[in-house]
Amino acid sequence: MSLNRSDIENIAHLARLSLREDEVAGYVETLGNILAMVGQLDRAETGGIEPMAHPLAGLTQRLRVDEATENDRHALYQQNAPQVESGLYVVPKVIE
Repeated sequence: MSLNRSDIENIAHLARLSLREDEVAGYVETLGNILAMVGQLDRAETGGIEPMAHPLAGLTQRLRVDEATENDRHALYQQNAPQVESGLYVVPKVIE
């Protein structure tokens, strides 16, 4: 996929970026190269490859024990809220 000047200007507008005129040409080439590389990766044959849990064969990821390390502070935090109902924060309605 190749990008043109209007594509870059549209992307910059969507991202709320202001680009100078001299920067646009550089982005056309750079982003075009990135998209070309992604296209090459997309064409790579991956049909018979199994997913890996670790990049080095025979090794596994060390995992920590899944245990709570802090006390429940729900009630403490709700003391600062302007309005609470049934354990939930009450906020003003913004959509009619």
